[in-house]
Amino acid sequence: MSEAPKSSALKPAGLPDRKTEDGAPVNVDAILQSILGRGGERFGMATAVLRGERIIAQGAAGVRKRGTAERITLDDRFHLGSSTKAMTATLVAMLVEEGKLNWTTTLGELFADTVKPMHPAWEKVTLLQVLAHRSGLPLDPDGLGRVFNLFRAPYASLRSGPELMRPPRARLRTVPQQRLEIARQALSRPPGIPPGTKYWYSNVGYILAGAVLEHLTDRAWEDLMRERLFQPLGISTGGFGQPGTAGKTDQPWGHSSFVGKPIDPGSPAAQFPLYYGPAGLAHMTITDWAKFIGLHLRGDPANPHRQAALLKPDTFAELHAVALTTPYSKGWVMRGITSLATGDAGPAVTYRAGWFISTSSWAKGAQPGDTGRRLWHGGSNGISHTVVCIAPEIDFAVLVACNRGLDIAIWKTRQAVRALIRTFAPKRERRPSGSSYAC
Repeated sequence: MSEAPKSSALKPAGLPDRKTEDGAPVNVDAILQSILGRGGERFGMATAVLRGERIIAQGAAGVRKRGTAERITLDDRFHLGSSTKAMTATLVAMLVEEGKLNWTTTLGELFADTVKPMHPAWEKVTLLQVLAHRSGLPLDPDGLGRVFNLFRAPYASLRSGPELMRPPRARLRTVPQQRLEIARQALSRPPGIPPGTKYWYSNVGYILAGAVLEHLTDRAWEDLMRERLFQPLGISTGGFGQPGTAGKTDQPWGHSSFVGKPIDPGSPAAQFPLYYGPAGLAHMTITDWAKFIGLHLRGDPANPHRQAALLKPDTFAELHAVALTTPYSKGWVMRGITSLATGDAGPAVTYRAGWFISTSSWAKGAQPGDTGRRLWHGGSNGISHTVVCIAPEIDFAVLVACNRGLDIAIWKTRQAVRALIRTFAPKRERRPSGSSYAC
């Protein structure tokens, strides 16, 4: 391949210790603390910066629980929220490679023996449409009320309310049975949005994807995560639901939105129903999460140091493909939710298998055909927040986790991402004027 013109060549960012290839990761506690300010007395953050599979910078700042002295550490586990979705899509990709299904397999084919009756409108919806939020499935099993309650937790009945825990789901013995029941309920009703016509973010879709995995393997989604992702990647801290022991501050406590009330990890207010797992219940340390992110960073076809693992190169290409521009729902609710979760809900954004995909000048590589494509996602359970941004063309990624809900945590994590990109991302020798470091 011919050498890129000098004007577009990349050079490593100047790290605080001037080490870019050797030595321990740069400590960025001070960067996080400066962003938290006095907020560091009420909650905290942890971060990791990747170049390839190697962590080049990491740090933690703030407290595990408001009103206590226990500090956030790199050994602390954070609830990933919807950042779990890319993991579920990766499991689906593994079954595609094994020939147990394909991307165009339809819901009619997948649930022919288990969902009766199925509304005819769902029969031709493909698995890929489900993973791209273009199936027409609803946001949540219990509607938009759950989303609005994210801002009011723990005072609303968000996680402990009787409507979430009573029959028919509570009568079902296992979590996989609950997921299958959600599939039955969702697919027996007509879609509110014609399938395939527009983007509509759907946790239900990923719960259905989990039910598909369980049906085809006769294994619970949680077991598949442990056996096929956590163990091969060396993720030793992976688990599900809010981390920590009831009544103790051995892990970061979540903090509610707006009022910032600390939520005991053993209380009903800290728990989502377990059937939500495939849509967003994984937890782990920031450095373990970086192992999964490194898998996708190095597997991407645009990475000049590409080194696919667990999946074939063509499968990563399918997972990260830029689809046709996704028409977003015109409803302000869905646009607002997406913007809050990710910081970007513009018309140039597409969604594919657990990743929002768009472009940015800072993420543009030096190879012919590079566009600055980036993969990113946000996640929250209402009392924690995460965000990740991957720039394959420059072999770079940033992850940030915070133990506070959907309020100031959104802005603080986005500030952290921007600061870390500005400090550590490889720099083009001649950057276009007005370049933004936003993920």
